Amino acid sequence: MNVLVTGGAGFIGSHFIQLLLAREPGVNVICLDDFNDYYDPALKRANAALFAADPRVRIDEESFCDPAAMRQLLARHKVEQIVHLGAYAGVRASIVNPFCYEEANVRGTLSLLEAARVLPVDKFLLISSSTVYGQGARVPFQEDAPLGAPLSPYGVTKRAAELLGLNYHQLHQVPVVCLRLFSVYGPRIRPDLAMRVFAESIANGLPVPLYGDGSIRRDFTHVADICEGLLSALRVPAIAGETINLGHHEPVAIRDLIALLEGALGQKAIIDQREPFAGDMPVTCADLGKAQRLLGYQPKIALSEGVRDFVAWFRAIPPSPTGPTRRGPG
Repeated sequence: MNVLVTGGAGFIGSHFIQLLLAREPGVNVICLDDFNDYYDPALKRANAALFAADPRVRIDEESFCDPAAMRQLLARHKVEQIVHLGAYAGVRASIVNPFCYEEANVRGTLSLLEAARVLPVDKFLLISSSTVYGQGARVPFQEDAPLGAPLSPYGVTKRAAELLGLNYHQLHQVPVVCLRLFSVYGPRIRPDLAMRVFAESIANGLPVPLYGDGSIRRDFTHVADICEGLLSALRVPAIAGETINLGHHEPVAIRDLIALLEGALGQKAIIDQREPFAGDMPVTCADLGKAQRLLGYQPKIALSEGVRDFVAWFRAIPPSPTGPTRRGPG
């Protein structure tokens, strides 16, 4: 089985490739990543180095936004399954620079869908986001209930990608499955995401930026649980055309996340309270009934355990190249 993983050198992609190699001895993986500078490319290259020596892995450094290149890639590697994790992510950054989000998340997805139309595959996992639910969606978020209006260009582009995927399933029988991920965290998390930002600030005695009073709640889901869900979606037959949540169903207030990090790091946070951010949804919470029914998905890692796991990794990583970083006691 030849599986293409886009964004394979990223946070979730690198974890998923490691799980795929461990669980599927007959698999060959094509890790596609353009190693762009959305965040430090050296971090992504370090992720890719974890599996680059495996003879079952090929690392292809190019952009999935190039339709001709994607057709050539699918043909060259005889790709049978696609896990499309590659994207520009992040709510706030999408408001500052929406054009790169439209290019990667909409045009890039269309490029891969067109390649899969011409060179059919057995499965196309299109990785989406809880941001598509938007303002006005009923909590907990249910896949087949009416959606609200996304509050950021990021959410808009992920919803557009979903619609393209489902349209290609209807028109061209591309076997698309949309998977909506909820607030993924864990070792190797991107440096721009809240848990990493908070940990860096606490460990270095710097102010922790907190938008609003910390009461907004997020459905934090450990990357290991997410990867189990992705693997199940690859294995389970007859789910093309479905949209499925992968979350934890236990939203936690941001102030409570900070408290967990304080406990794990053994240091108090200095709170820099700021005005609420207009693009932040008050709460995200995944209804997991469909994921349980179709995939047998059941998250196992509680946030308290996951934070300890994250902090253990955080303490072990090298200091930032911009200066020494204190990791806290322990």
